[in-house]
Amino acid sequence: MAQHNSAFDFSLAQAFCLNGEVTEVVFPYGEGHINDTAKVVTADSQGGRHEYILQQINCRVFHHPEQVMANISAVTDYLRHKISQEGGDPDRETMELIHTQDGGNYKRQPDGTVWRAYSFVPDSLTLQYCRSPEDFYRAALAFGTFQRRLLDYPADSLYESIPHFHDTPKRMETFRQTLAVDALDRAAAAAEEIEFVLSRAEDCHHLTDLLRQQRLPLRVTHNDTKLNNVLFDALSGDALCVVDLDTVMPGLSAYDFGDAIRFGASTAAEDETDLSLVKLDFDLYAAYCRGYLEAVGSCLTADELQSLPWGARVITLETGIRFLTDFLDGDHYFKTSYPEHNLIRARTQFKLVRDMEAQWDELGAVINARQRSVTLGADK
Repeated sequence: MAQHNSAFDFSLAQAFCLNGEVTEVVFPYGEGHINDTAKVVTADSQGGRHEYILQQINCRVFHHPEQVMANISAVTDYLRHKISQEGGDPDRETMELIHTQDGGNYKRQPDGTVWRAYSFVPDSLTLQYCRSPEDFYRAALAFGTFQRRLLDYPADSLYESIPHFHDTPKRMETFRQTLAVDALDRAAAAAEEIEFVLSRAEDCHHLTDLLRQQRLPLRVTHNDTKLNNVLFDALSGDALCVVDLDTVMPGLSAYDFGDAIRFGASTAAEDETDLSLVKLDFDLYAAYCRGYLEAVGSCLTADELQSLPWGARVITLETGIRFLTDFLDGDHYFKTSYPEHNLIRARTQFKLVRDMEAQWDELGAVINARQRSVTLGADK
């Protein structure tokens, strides 16, 4: 007997080329901030079980879902070919889009919502936090491998799914505009955080200035390299593939490195209210450097390698600015559970920035040591 969640539109599953009849729906599924997700289970005529992910694209965030899906389709097709060439298993090492009955890669419903479907990777799991530095090392291998496999992909052929996504000076400009309006009179509650941001305005330009000076090349980047966007093998613990490709577009390697450190090397959740628990775990940072540089370090330029700690510092600051801006603007972008949720999130990011500033020389030293190790390995 089929088990269905009453909040999920059962007819939606029939729009995609799923194998068999739907027997179970889990909705909502996962812990993402942006998109609504369902897990759908089917049974075929031979009794085989198949699992899929159906996901609604948040069109308030992604104004052109057709461009998002064009990017994902192109990149996953390229990765599947590349993985096969390397002797890997494309069914477990990258995502597989499921087409609609009419051959498309997404379905627009009569109510205007837009949905897509993926094959669910069996015997896999995601992590919300690192159980050990080895988890983070393996995640770094996954993100580094993702970037290495896409080094030859023409980054400028991809759509910018969210314009100015990691344009930190632009984020600062939006913050200033939102602060000036203060539509909900929330600025007084965030006075300390506002001062923190304004005092670091110069840092917002560091990476974009290097890009403008052509010292850093554009790469195909993931732009949301949180630990929970890596699938791990449930049995071996190895990292399998990178998921959540909505923000795949041209960017800097420092962006992907930085966001991974921001999320994964923190000792606390993004919305931890006790800031004494929020720290940058140096061992996790070092583990990520090791895995990331093993996977892609020999392919990066010297300037890119030196930009990686700045990626962690700037992206963490930028993320805090985004949380704070959304708080001042009325919480339109990120899902929230209570009125101060985005302010709490901003505070954790700014605490991490302070920690990075305090350990700045040590963060750079790890990159330099790993760079020498990778260079020596390449010379052998």
